[in-house]
Amino acid sequence: MTTSIEKSTDSFPFYRFSGTHKEIGQQYGKACKALIDRHLELVLNRLKKNFDTSIEDIATLALTYKPYIEKYAPFLAEEIEGMAEGADISIGEAYLLQVRAELNTHFANLNECTTFAVDSKGTLDGSPIIGQNADLPAFYKEIGVVIEFVPDEGPAHLMLTPAGQISYIGINDRGMGVFANYITCDDWREGFPRYMFSRTVLNAESVKEAEAIISNTYRGSSRNLILADKEDNLIDLEVTPNKIGRVEPQHGILAHSNHFISEALLGDERSKGASLKNSHLRLQRMTSLLEENYGKLSSEKMQEILRDRENYPNCICQIPGDELHQAPGEKISDVITFASVIAEPAKGKLWIAIGPPNEYEYKLYTFSK
Repeated sequence: MTTSIEKSTDSFPFYRFSGTHKEIGQQYGKACKALIDRHLELVLNRLKKNFDTSIEDIATLALTYKPYIEKYAPFLAEEIEGMAEGADISIGEAYLLQVRAELNTHFANLNECTTFAVDSKGTLDGSPIIGQNADLPAFYKEIGVVIEFVPDEGPAHLMLTPAGQISYIGINDRGMGVFANYITCDDWREGFPRYMFSRTVLNAESVKEAEAIISNTYRGSSRNLILADKEDNLIDLEVTPNKIGRVEPQHGILAHSNHFISEALLGDERSKGASLKNSHLRLQRMTSLLEENYGKLSSEKMQEILRDRENYPNCICQIPGDELHQAPGEKISDVITFASVIAEPAKGKLWIAIGPPNEYEYKLYTFSK
């Protein structure tokens, strides 16, 4: 599947923040200020490159999403406010980091992420397993952090996220896991932003409860969510502002990339050309590997699968330069697998590698209690 090379033991920095959500945000902002400042600088540079507008105008636009977060997830609004205070940035800049995909059309054609989930019958130890290769511009490997959020009330969350974002991918201490892919459609609008879905879902204790949370939210953008809980329930939700396409596991397996696969949303597909081909090939390869190894999957086997370099240049594990060969002569970006994550939610275990994962070892994270 992949060539064996000596791997780095470097890992993303880990933090634990506890208290009220405002206090959690303040601790986050203070502890990660340098990384947050760097993330903000990189995002603003990209936005200014793509839009003829000022930083002030961009921050003002980001704040149009604030009322939706305050309505549907006030605890996240408190964390964002606290983070802005702790990092000494404006509230508009803090919101910008949460809604960068909504603001930046540069991201519209990127291939982002290959996800998977497998039920208990598919694993060696009988515990469901879920995770993904997370694909973003290469600089994200420099600003990724692993955070344990421990609020005074409600579930604790263990999550990988870019510094300054309060929601990305991970698990809670009640046995829920959520991972995600970029999908695109035409009807994006002001509403609850896509990256926030993960933290709201992680306040649930079951897939059924999580699905209800998403269904009852006025959504602003699209995102694919793949979910697993400790009772062995799996579901994939292709979420758009106006619809939700449900993808049930087939023979205990779910896999997804960056195109719609639910019957309800096939007509909403807007990806095309090399991007669509890349997405199809990654999905086919992931599905094939999961089926081939069903019944003997483990965190170790999934590490091997997530390092897979077959179907070059359309690989599950994307390294620098792959995109140049996916669409020769076309405008390219610098997307790589910046992080790789494997979870056993029922056990409260999360394995994370800096990306590309064929160059790094995975590190195990667990809840502190």
